[in-house]
Order: sequence, then C-alpha cells, then structure tokens
Amino acid sequence: MTKTLLSIGHGFSAQALAPRLIRRGWRVIGTTRKPEKMGHFLRQGVQPLIWPGNPLPFDQATHVLTSVAPNHAGDPVLNAHMRDLQAARHLEWVGYLSTTGVYGDHQGGWVDETATLAPSTKRGQARVAAEKQWMTLNLPLHIFRLAGIYGPGRGPFAKVRAGKARRIIKKDQVFSRIHVDDIATTVLASIDRPDPGAAYNVCDDDPAPPQDVIAHAAELLNLPLPPALKFEDAQMTPMARSFYAESKRVKNDRIKTELGVNLRYPDYKSGLKALLAAETD
Repeated sequence: MTKTLLSIGHGFSAQALAPRLIRRGWRVIGTTRKPEKMGHFLRQGVQPLIWPGNPLPFDQATHVLTSVAPNHAGDPVLNAHMRDLQAARHLEWVGYLSTTGVYGDHQGGWVDETATLAPSTKRGQARVAAEKQWMTLNLPLHIFRLAGIYGPGRGPFAKVRAGKARRIIKKDQVFSRIHVDDIATTVLASIDRPDPGAAYNVCDDDPAPPQDVIAHAAELLNLPLPPALKFEDAQMTPMARSFYAESKRVKNDRIKTELGVNLRYPDYKSGLKALLAAETD
C-alpha cells in the first residue's frame, strides 16, 4: 500500500507537513469544512475531502493526523468516528496535535512532558480530556503539545505595520513559541521513528515575554516601538485574555534526544528574521 496520510482538519501545521510527505511519494488526503479551500489543496497535491459531511476513509490510510480541536461536546473526530478508529488496527501511526495549554500555569517555571496536566482554562481542560480519550483507543498514538504557532502569514508584522500592535506588559509573563516549519520537522521525525504512547512538547529554545517579540518585530521593520500597555488596562477579547492566565517555560529536550530534531528556528529572533526575508524574496 502507498503510504497515505489522512489529515483531519488539514490546517496551518498539517499544510506545512504535507509537501514533505508528497515529495517522498506519499498520498495525502486532507479534510476541510470549506469547499472554497479544495482548489488550494489540489494545487498543493493534497486530495481534498469535505468533512464533516463525508465518511473518513480510515481504510485507505496508513497514517492519521488530527488537528481538530475539541469543542463543548468533546472531540468531534472521536464523537463521529470512535468505532471506525477502534476498528482501524492496520494504522501504522496516529498523531494528535494538542497544546502546551494542558500544563496550566507554572508562574514562569519550566515544565516538561512529565508535568502534571492541570490547565486553568476551559479550553485547556477540554484538550486534556481529548488527549485521555484518544489514549484509550489502543492506537499507535503520538501526542504533540504545540506552543504558540507562528509562520508565514501568522506573525506580528502586519499589526506592527498597521500601527495596531501593543506591547502588553504583565509581570513575569512568558510564552513558548514554535515556527510552523519546526512543527512539520518534528511530526515527520516521529513518523520516521514511531514510539506509540509518546507525548512531545513542540516549542523553541527561547520562551520570552510577548512584549519582547513585538518590540523585535518593530526593530526589524525599522518602525517605532509600539506603545506599552499594562495588562490590567488592555482591551482584549476573552480568548486573548485567557492566554495571559498561564505563564510557563516549556522544555523541548525530548524532541531532540528521542527524535533527533534540530530546530531550524530555535528562537523567535531567527524565526522573525526568516519570515521577513521570505516576504522580500
């Protein structure tokens, strides 16, 4: 059988992985809820599938990657296809894209994959529940806990250029981040070195305060430093504010020692520099 990845919820991270597999001769089936995305998938060499709305072809897949976030009713993939997954004993590898939000708040302290899962947000609690439910299926499951994702089209430059960026200051607040290309590198390394039951933190080497990232973006653009604003005074959406409820530094040793990953962008400075250079190519 040709190696086939069924990518459920074929979004930003999965779309960075797909070209690498296609170059190896893989078939990639990517699901989307939006018919208007099908042409884009086809141009990338990905076979598009509308889902929900069509059966998921687990029987055609050797590998499955799900990027679908849980909602108020739980994990949509498991809710719709639990029996299909339980019967899919032929699968060689299954990947679940989770989040470092499962660890909760550590007041800026370091966490690794052995840390207790104790999220303080409903979103993080739903992720923990989904992880646990996936783990009950006796599949060759690999969990990837992603830090804050950035990459082409997802970075601070647009807001800085538009004059809408702010440096929101909250004492001792730090976030870990990851460039989307390094997510693809890590997931591919896991496909090449499967270790069912493993969980991996996917982040760079340089957790940093969010205001530092904004300031560096402005510096790269040779634009004025965006205004500083205390967290308490900032007008933010509930979603944006919830990210500031937790502060931690995430360790990534496991992806290096067990998967042999060498990060292309080990810190936000190298990542932002590359994004800006790509804009001018």
